[in-house]
Amino acid sequence: MLHPINWSLALPYYAAALAFGYLLGSIPFGLILTRLAGTADLRAIGSGNIGATNVLRTGRKGLAALTLLLDAFKGTVAALIAYRYGGQDIAVLAALGAFLGHLFPVWLKFKGGKGVATYLGLLIFFAWPVALAFAVIWLATAFLTRYSSVAALAASAATPVILWQAVYLQEAKLFALLTVLIWLKHTGNIKRLAAGQEGKIGRGRQRADVDEPTPGGT
Repeated sequence: MLHPINWSLALPYYAAALAFGYLLGSIPFGLILTRLAGTADLRAIGSGNIGATNVLRTGRKGLAALTLLLDAFKGTVAALIAYRYGGQDIAVLAALGAFLGHLFPVWLKFKGGKGVATYLGLLIFFAWPVALAFAVIWLATAFLTRYSSVAALAASAATPVILWQAVYLQEAKLFALLTVLIWLKHTGNIKRLAAGQEGKIGRGRQRADVDEPTPGGT
C-alpha cells in the first residue's frame, strides 16, 4: 500500500514515474531488432506479436534471445531508476507503467506483447528470490504439460501468493494486478486450451499466439 502522502505535492512525481515507466516499457525491442537485421516485418509473420517467440520464427535465435532479455530488463531498469531517484512508491508506479507500456505501446497502436518477460524483469528487481520461484514453476509446468501458455499462467498466478507469504505486501498487490493483465492478454490461449487447439512446446504449428517459449517469454 502506498504510504500516506500530500497528493498535491506528490501527484506530479507519481505521474512522471508512470509516464517514464510507460515510455521505457513501450520500446518494441523485437520489432526494432528484426528491422535492423533486415528480416520481414514481425507483425506480418507468425502470430503477429512483437515478442521473442515470433522473433524466433524469423529463424534468428540470437535475436530472439536478445529480445527476451531486453523485454525483461526494460522493466528492471525502469523500476531501478525510479527507485534510485524517488524510492519504493515511485518504483512501483514506474513498474506498472513499464508493464502497461509493453502490453499497450502507443507506437504500435496499443498492440504489444503479453507481458511475461517484463513481469519477470520487474520481479527480479522487487524480489529476486520470488523470480527464481517463478522460473521454477514455469519450467516444471512446461515440462509436465508441454504448454508454455499454461506455464506462464500458473507461474503468474502463484507469484502474488508467494510474495504475500514472504511479506512483500506492497509487491504482492502490484503483481496481483499484473497477473490479472497477463491472464487477460492470454484470453485467446485459454480459449484454445479449452478447445484442445493450443500448440504444445516443440511441436510445429502454422500459426500461434503464444509468446512464452521460456520462463521470460514476452
